[in-house]
Amino acid sequence: MTGGGAAISVDVVLAELFAAAAHACRDRSPLTQRLLTDAAEDLRQGGVTTKIMAGSERDREGTVPGLRFAGAVHRLVLEGRAPGLAKHYPSVGGQPNLPTLWEDALPALNEHADALRQRVLATVVQTNEPGRSAPLYGGLMVAAQEAAKAAGRQVPFCVRLLEVGASGGLNLRPHHVGYRLEDTVLGDPDSLLVLDPEWTGRPPADLGHRLRVVGRAGCDLNPVDVSTEDGRLHLSSFVWADQLGRWNRLRDALDLAATDPVKVDRSAGPEWLANQLARAERDVLTVVWHSVVWQYVSPADRAMGRAVLADAAAKATPTSPLALLVFEPRRTDDDYRFELLLKLWPAGISLNLGHGAGHGTPFTWDVTPWE
Repeated sequence: MTGGGAAISVDVVLAELFAAAAHACRDRSPLTQRLLTDAAEDLRQGGVTTKIMAGSERDREGTVPGLRFAGAVHRLVLEGRAPGLAKHYPSVGGQPNLPTLWEDALPALNEHADALRQRVLATVVQTNEPGRSAPLYGGLMVAAQEAAKAAGRQVPFCVRLLEVGASGGLNLRPHHVGYRLEDTVLGDPDSLLVLDPEWTGRPPADLGHRLRVVGRAGCDLNPVDVSTEDGRLHLSSFVWADQLGRWNRLRDALDLAATDPVKVDRSAGPEWLANQLARAERDVLTVVWHSVVWQYVSPADRAMGRAVLADAAAKATPTSPLALLVFEPRRTDDDYRFELLLKLWPAGISLNLGHGAGHGTPFTWDVTPWE
């Protein structure tokens, strides 16, 4: 009796995580919201979703099991294995009819339950959202210029960009992306990827300067090879299927990556970062960057990463400065707020540069101290 009660309580908790993920999609992806809302109810009733999520019942909230489920279902559609469900998915030319979505999903869920379960167990949420290159670009401009001012230089520093949790590396080429602002395009106006950053305000930097990136590297526990069909499908499956703007943006980012490949190392962040920071480059600003990855990092790795960064920060010099630039969510009263935070060593600068949507756009530049 006790064991049965425990199993029911675990499914209820998982259903609540699905419902929370559905709530996070509100007003942005009606398709994903409805799918997860119906799946949450199916979990409460012990339906097919319970079978698909078997083995994931006790996953941490930060692993977002609901979005892993939605991604697995979307991939099934992208692979052409759920034709009855595809008619609801704009990513393959469909048009959502929300009242019949779950009814049309059930045959595919039942037929492919084992494959979906394996997909959910084996994957982590990875959109590698290229829209985050917009706040990254502005943050790098601020960092390069503020570090130069602190060092008494007239010219902004060149940047060596190190990304922890880089996924497929799509945000490791911010200098090769175009950023359309009213009557001008910052960055590379001829890029295959031109973003509308939807900025309110502007970065506190001279945007007439060119961002010079002289080195790039990234790591991930589960790197995605975007040169392969499997890698492209993996990232595509986590884009909400009714957000065609994001879908097309990812297509452009993948095309850009094919012309400018950057290898992402398979490694835990602390060890990789320690190796990268072991050498300092003169007249180069080293920037450690991560975006929407902190929730997936274990407490032990968080502590180790902080220690590695503190050690490198203590060794930073005006001619070989170090920066931490992050775009991560902070919990508010009833939601999350994604903030762009910057620290510079040895300048001692610590700024909250602004906040935006989790996918990087829109973004509001509003500089305050990072406390």
